[in-house]
Amino acid sequence: MFKKLFNKLTNKETIEKEKDQDLEYLSHELEELEGSSMPEEILEAEEEEIRQEVQEGYEEIEEYEEELDEDYEEIAKEFEVQEEEEEPVILEEEPQQQPPTKVSLFQRLKEGLAKTKQGITGKVDELIKSYQKIDDDLFDELEEILITADIGVQTTMDIIDAIKDKVKSEKIKDPLAIKELLKEQLFEILNELSDDEKLKIEPSPAIILVVGVNGVGKTTSIGKIAHRLKGEGKKVLLAAGDTFRAAAIDQLQVWGKRAGVEVIHHQEGSDPAAVIYDAIQAARARNAEVLICDTAGRLHNKKNLMMELEKIFRVVEREYSNATREVLLVLDATTGQNAIQQAKIFNEAADITGLILTKLDGTAKGGVVIGISRELKVPVKFIGVGEQKEDLQEFDSKAFVNALFGQE
Repeated sequence: MFKKLFNKLTNKETIEKEKDQDLEYLSHELEELEGSSMPEEILEAEEEEIRQEVQEGYEEIEEYEEELDEDYEEIAKEFEVQEEEEEPVILEEEPQQQPPTKVSLFQRLKEGLAKTKQGITGKVDELIKSYQKIDDDLFDELEEILITADIGVQTTMDIIDAIKDKVKSEKIKDPLAIKELLKEQLFEILNELSDDEKLKIEPSPAIILVVGVNGVGKTTSIGKIAHRLKGEGKKVLLAAGDTFRAAAIDQLQVWGKRAGVEVIHHQEGSDPAAVIYDAIQAARARNAEVLICDTAGRLHNKKNLMMELEKIFRVVEREYSNATREVLLVLDATTGQNAIQQAKIFNEAADITGLILTKLDGTAKGGVVIGISRELKVPVKFIGVGEQKEDLQEFDSKAFVNALFGQE
């Protein structure tokens, strides 16, 4: 009897494992179908077939469970007498698991900037410990550290010159003082634009146009901003202006659903300017406070795409001239100096009002935030330091510098 039960249990575990894998695959297939552009009748037939397979999988597992219940009852009868005679086994209580600690936004920022911190302040710590005095060799090595972190050559030279002047004027001798002087310089650079760090959506209505090349996280950033604004009680509308990729429209609709925000969209291949036009009319009709517009992934060296971007701006100027306007450029921080070059070219075509730096948690080159701020004089509005919705954070220059230096 025990052998029979053991075999059945083993067989059941195998079947459940196989069915779990099947169900995971079928679930993925359903998601793919929902985002597909196939004719509706074909989609319905495909979905029905997959749902039937899922149902059969559940039924097979239920049949096995019924058989096992019968076997358990039979064995329980055999052990009723033995259970009365056996001494109870005292089990140690498992310690109760504490609820997960809520991580503060600053802690998320510190964790997201860990690689950049190690690439800048971590190396600076090692550097100043190896010197007994402040000399040109120390400054040469400091310069190399900052350039490697993608702060940029010109910005690095400005920082080094400022530190040298401070060392000379205040007659500083201790190399350990260099770290604090560096912190002061980084904060000074970022603080120049601190008044413009906040997203400008007042007075309403407001329109936010989001631009950037493919693959930098534009659509995801839009979804996270929409989620944030909706949570603040704002009435938000999204416009799927990237009509070159059906996946981009689908992705924005998914984010819209998550945030509980309506998405205005046309078919793939439609005129993006027409989508923005319709979205503006819809925003007016629905009294939306904020309209956020996605745009196609612009290759900054493609003239025709940049011209199309200019067409969108003409529509906005003509149809929504009274709206508070933000033009946000999304950049992938892992691309370092290339991000700065992209920003310069986009700024010429689109008059960028703010930047979103994504994927900072995946790079040691977060110094690009400092380089861009200094060279373009354009404020960073948001930074991405992780995958969660909360990890797209409003940029705070003081918090950013403190996180780099491991301070609250």
